[in-house]
Amino acid sequence: MTITQIQDLLRETIRSTAHTAFGVELDSIAAETPPKTELGDVAFPIAFEMAKLIKQQTGEKQNPRAIAETLKSDIEGLDTVSHVEIAGPGYLNVFFDRSKFLLENAAADPLPRVDSNGVKVCVEHTSVNPNKAAHIGHVRNSVLGDTFQRILTANGKTVEVQNYIDNTGVQVADVVVGFIYIEGRDLASIKTLDANLKAAGKSFDYYCWDLYAKVGQQYQTDEELKSKRAEVLHLIEAGDNETAELADYVATRNVECITDTMERLGIRYDLLPRESEILHLHFWDKAFEQMKQLGVIHYVDEGKQAGCWVMPFEEHEGSDEHEGDKILVRSNGTVTYTGKDIAYQMWKLGILGLDFNYKLFHTYGDGKEIWITTPNPDDHQHTHFGGGETIYNVIDTRQSYPQEVVKKGVAAISPERGEKASVHLAYEMVALSPAAAEELGFELSNEDKKRTFIEMSGRKGLGVKADDLIDRLEANALVEVEKRHSDASLDEKKHIAHQIAVGALRYFLLKFTRNTVIVFDFAEALSFEGETGCFCQYSAVRANSIFRKLMESGHSCPAPSEFDGSEIKRVFDSESGNEIWSLAILAAKLDETIAQAAAANEPAILAKYTFQLAKAFNLFYHNHKILAETDQAKQVALIAVADMARRSLTASLATLGIEVPEKM
Repeated sequence: MTITQIQDLLRETIRSTAHTAFGVELDSIAAETPPKTELGDVAFPIAFEMAKLIKQQTGEKQNPRAIAETLKSDIEGLDTVSHVEIAGPGYLNVFFDRSKFLLENAAADPLPRVDSNGVKVCVEHTSVNPNKAAHIGHVRNSVLGDTFQRILTANGKTVEVQNYIDNTGVQVADVVVGFIYIEGRDLASIKTLDANLKAAGKSFDYYCWDLYAKVGQQYQTDEELKSKRAEVLHLIEAGDNETAELADYVATRNVECITDTMERLGIRYDLLPRESEILHLHFWDKAFEQMKQLGVIHYVDEGKQAGCWVMPFEEHEGSDEHEGDKILVRSNGTVTYTGKDIAYQMWKLGILGLDFNYKLFHTYGDGKEIWITTPNPDDHQHTHFGGGETIYNVIDTRQSYPQEVVKKGVAAISPERGEKASVHLAYEMVALSPAAAEELGFELSNEDKKRTFIEMSGRKGLGVKADDLIDRLEANALVEVEKRHSDASLDEKKHIAHQIAVGALRYFLLKFTRNTVIVFDFAEALSFEGETGCFCQYSAVRANSIFRKLMESGHSCPAPSEFDGSEIKRVFDSESGNEIWSLAILAAKLDETIAQAAAANEPAILAKYTFQLAKAFNLFYHNHKILAETDQAKQVALIAVADMARRSLTASLATLGIEVPEKM
């Protein structure tokens, strides 16, 4: 029985006793984790709540400690419980039956709730403008989204991962302006350029990065060039013309490059919905009609918003700061991003009544496919996308208000789904430490060197491309691998360096809560000490080494189930028993931790747990010489607990998207 199941059983027992002995109905029963194992495995302060309820219902005053005594006797009747202690004025401190727990969980799956037939949800992340290479800010978005989808999967959900492609936006238009009006290229010329770049080992998205920055600089002095943006944007949105065809090639090639970049980090997608199809398949028209019929939006006759269709929103009423976000259709008839997002969100929830056409976009090395939307009805080959119960949108915190408008707009159209169906996973920006900026080649002034962090701007060309960041991390990690494993082959060393680099980057971006501004630093991320991905990986490698040595030595050790429970109990009752038990109980909390991370929409909860487990295992490793232990019952318990920690640590790291190297 898992910890979650034990706690559910305890709550049900408390609920039943409260009803039969006191006539009290309990909805929620809070549980706490005592600060030390010696104080119990779980604590319930429910006696105080029950005393209040009894007073409200009967007017009778009951002593919480007396209530706790009644609850205690029923709880101690459970075979998963060793005993219960009442602390202070009425806290119920419950101690599990340690030997029984170990016997039942020694070989149990640390993630029992993985279910391929679970409730379907959709996670949209990355959503990079397909006009240039991805940068470090996009990596935080992608790592958060990818890790959260792994958390949801481990929590029993069926997850569809989407990467929204804004292929008709102004950023794509700017690069197209650069190709046509600065470089004088047509589509054939761009294809030739792309082929030449590939032959030279260079990347199309890097070329577009520089061109985008060049366009932004020339806009500042060349009004004629800047005027071309609106013209190009109109042609792209209209489609079925040479400019739109050129833009489609540029955007698609950038998406291909970005997909390859994210694959380096273990980040994959199921579907790439494109904005062009939302426009051309008239998703907005359908949503617009529904919203007008339901009175969700209204037409403004006068004032600054005259001629616009607006969604009323009580929050920030009277403030100009967010008034533009309430406009869904501008006075010139164009649809705003917020309007298109509402239509797209309705499709994701399966309440729009329209669907995309799909075609295969890419097949990963292991056969997994990515599909992309297409305007061609003949391409509708896939059975179904969208239709999720809950939609999670990973978008930076600056988009919080528009996301709130989308949530309320969808809820107004579909009250039965409500606002809870739309979840915004907001996050803060990523900056660089001055040391990291210099390592990546930025020239810093003396004033910049004194700053806490260096901000970036893609439009100005001041940014860290994701591939450059990964390359630098891999190079730094390879230096360390060379020191430790000089006898390994170059391919093996590079593979380990890649695993360490990805683990370092992902963990660094995940250990901070989403509302924290991250200042990235190479030395801190790649450290083998402290709260880092490298430390967690090293702990897992160390755990694996125990079992490799056991296998190599031909060591035959009986399973815990072959022992009398009293022998295992003796081990836990010994001087070192609490320390051994504390690792076992921590290792068994992975399932519970993942449920908490899913409920709170916060991957940092799992990252913190992973580090705590790695740290606890290292202490355990130093304090217990498993292979040299002569007390067979204790050795069996040590091996069983080490294996629980090893499997939970490996599963936890995998859920964070981090692999365990064979050696470090």
